Amino acid sequence: MALASSAAALVASAVTPATAQQSSPPSASSVTLDTLEVVGDRRGGTAIAAAEDPRGPVAGYVATRSVSSTKTDTAIIRTPQAISVVGRQQIDDQKPASLAEATRYAPGVRGETFGADPRNDWFLIRGFTAQESGYFLDGLQLFTSAFATWKLEPFGLERLEILRGPNSGLYGGASPGGIINAVSKRPPIVPIRYVETGVDNYGNAYAGFDIGGPVDAPGTEGKLFYRLVGLGRAGGTQVDYVNNDRFFFAPSITWKPDADTSLTVLAQVQRDRAGTQNFLPYEGTVTPAPFGFIKTSRFTGDPATDRLTRSQDMIGYEFEHRFDNDIKFRQNARHGTVTVNLFNRYGGGYATTPAAGDLSRFDFFTRGAAVQSDIDNQLVIPFRTGDFGHTVLAGFEYRRYQIDDYQSFGFGPSLNLIRPIYPNTPLNLGAPYQNALITQNQFAAYLQDEITFGNFSLVLSGRHDWVATDNDNRIGASTSRDTSAFSGRVALIYNDESGLAPYVSYAQGFNPTVGLNGVTGQLLLPERSEQTEVGLKYKPPGFDGYFAAALFDLTRSNVVTTNPLNVQQVVQTGAVNSRGAEIEMVANLAPGLRAIASYTAYDLSVTRDLNSALLGRTPTNTPEQYGSLFMDYTFQSGVLRGFGFGGGVRGVGRSFADQANEFRVPGYVVGDLVAHYDWEGWRFALNVSNVSDERIVNSCSTVTACYYGERRRVLGSIGYRW
Repeated sequence: MALASSAAALVASAVTPATAQQSSPPSASSVTLDTLEVVGDRRGGTAIAAAEDPRGPVAGYVATRSVSSTKTDTAIIRTPQAISVVGRQQIDDQKPASLAEATRYAPGVRGETFGADPRNDWFLIRGFTAQESGYFLDGLQLFTSAFATWKLEPFGLERLEILRGPNSGLYGGASPGGIINAVSKRPPIVPIRYVETGVDNYGNAYAGFDIGGPVDAPGTEGKLFYRLVGLGRAGGTQVDYVNNDRFFFAPSITWKPDADTSLTVLAQVQRDRAGTQNFLPYEGTVTPAPFGFIKTSRFTGDPATDRLTRSQDMIGYEFEHRFDNDIKFRQNARHGTVTVNLFNRYGGGYATTPAAGDLSRFDFFTRGAAVQSDIDNQLVIPFRTGDFGHTVLAGFEYRRYQIDDYQSFGFGPSLNLIRPIYPNTPLNLGAPYQNALITQNQFAAYLQDEITFGNFSLVLSGRHDWVATDNDNRIGASTSRDTSAFSGRVALIYNDESGLAPYVSYAQGFNPTVGLNGVTGQLLLPERSEQTEVGLKYKPPGFDGYFAAALFDLTRSNVVTTNPLNVQQVVQTGAVNSRGAEIEMVANLAPGLRAIASYTAYDLSVTRDLNSALLGRTPTNTPEQYGSLFMDYTFQSGVLRGFGFGGGVRGVGRSFADQANEFRVPGYVVGDLVAHYDWEGWRFALNVSNVSDERIVNSCSTVTACYYGERRRVLGSIGYRW
C-alpha cells in the first residue's frame, strides 16, 4: 500500500524518522531448543548445538534461517532472494536509537531519510519508500496512511529481517522495494532477567527491563512461559526544545500443551511524546547563507505549540499445530490501534532574502486515528514425488484498515534564524482540506510450492488479492472502489557443495493506495511493480558467515506524484525504474570477533510523468550509492577478558534537492565507535555515533526543505543480568 493523501505538499515536510531506544541483554539464554544438530566445534571435535529458530536469537551476527521470505522456515543460503537479518547481538553492540538506525549497516536500505527526527521511522529500499506498506511486525503488516504512523521500539525486538524486492506473491500489498519484518521478543524456555539504564549527551535518559522464563506454578511445568519487556525514556535531542519521550510495555505468554501445539499471545502498549522536525532551506544547510550555516540545534517551530503525541496499542496471537506427516497449521492474528496528534509550525523557505535570515513558516495540524486488524491462516504440507521434495504453503488472509483522517493548514509568523524570538502564538489554521473516514477491506488467497531436486530449489508463489476501499468524505463527495490483482514469483537457486549458490528470480508487486486522484476525483489505483533479480550467495565450508551479491532491475508503475497544477493534490501517472547492485558480507570471524560490510549502487530514474521535463531524472531524497563496514571484538581470555571494542564507517553518496536535479546534496562519511566491558553479569558500554561530529545534510525534499543528520551522539549505558 502507498501513502497518498491530499497532503501531498506536506508529506515531504511533515513526517520524518523517529528515535527509539536501546539494546537488551545478549539473547543466548532465550534460545528455544527445538531441534538439535551435530556440528564441528572449534577444537576439531563435535558438539551439540541448537538449530536456529527463525523467530529467535541470532548467533553473533550470522543468521542462518528466515521465516519471512517463504513463511516456511527456510535456510537463507537456500532462499533465492536478497535477505539481510539484523540480530539482537548486533543491536546490542551498536545500540541504535530507532529501527531506521538499526538498518545503517544493511545493503539496499537507506534509513533516516529525513534526518534526525524523533517522530517516525522512514526507509528507502532499493530507492523506494517502504515505511507506509513495507513495515511489518511478526509477519503482519503495520500499514501507514497519512500521518497515523506506527513506531516500533527496538528494545522489544529479537531481530529485523529485510527482504528486498517485491514480496506480493506472499504478502499482498507491500512496498515494491521490499519489506522490513520486525520480530518481537518471545517467552524463553531458559529464564532471563535483565535491566538496563543509560543516558546520552543530550540528556535523554532511559531505563528498561526484560524478564521471562517458565511459569513456576503446579501443573505448568514445561507448558507455560512468559516475558515482560518494558522501557521508559525522557529527555532532549540535538534540536532545542525537541524532546523524545516514551513509555513502552510488551507482555507475552506461550502455552505448549503438548509437543505439537503452541499458542503465543503478544501485546504491547506504547505512548510517545516528541517534538517536531525542522524544514530548512538549501542555502544555509547545503551551501552557506550570507550569515553562514544554520545551527543544527536551531528549532524552527514554536515551543508552546509544536508537539507530537502517539498512542499505540496492539494485541495478537500466533497459533501452530503439527499433524501427522509434519503437516502444520498456523494462524497469526493481530488487532492494533494508533492515534497521532501533530501540531507543527514548519519552515517554508526564506521570507525575503537569505541575508535577512527570516524563515517563512506554515501552520499544520493533523489527527490520524487508525485501526488495523489482520488474520493470516497457513497450511504447510511437505511431501515427495519421486526425486522431488515439496513444501506446499496454502494461505488465506484478511486485513481491515480504517483511518479517521483530519488535516488543516494555515500561515504562521516568520522566524529569524540568526536571533530567533518565538512568539508562542496558537496555530493559525484554516478549514480542513482533509476530513474523511477511509475503510479498506482486503481478502487474499495464496499458494506456494518450494520444490527441491538434487542441488536445485525452485520457488513458485502466487497470490490473488481483492480490495474494497470506501472514502466517507465529510467535506466533499464520497467515493468507493473495488479492485483485485494477482501477484506471482518464480525463483530458482542452485546450492553447490563448494558453498556457492547462484540464483535467479522474477517477482511481481501489488500495492493498494489510500487517497484521491486530484484530477479525476476518484480513488487512486493500486501501484504495480515487477523485478528481475540475479544473485550469488557463498558460504565457504567451515566458515561462520556468508557473502552475497545481487543485481536487480525493478520498475514501479502507477506512482503517485504531486499534481503540477495544484501542489496540495496528487495524481497517478508516474513510473520509476531502479536498476542496481548490492553486496554483503556477514561473519563471526573468530571467537569474539564479528564483522558486517555492505555496498549498494543503483540508477534510479523517472520513466513516466505528467511533466515530461522530469523524464530521466532521479527522485529527490534518494542517494544512489552507500556502503558501510562494522567490526566488534571482545577479548576471550587474559587480563582483558570481557573487554571489547569496535567501530564502523558509513558512507552515503550524493542526492538531489529538486525534481529537475539542478541542486545537489553532497554525500558524506561518518564513523561510529563502541567500547564495552562484561563482568559478573554487569555490562558497561559506551557508544559514539558520528564520532567526528560531522555536520551532515541527510537529504532535501525541495530547496526549502532540507534535513540535518545526527551530530555526534554519546551514549553511556549499564546493564545487569542475573
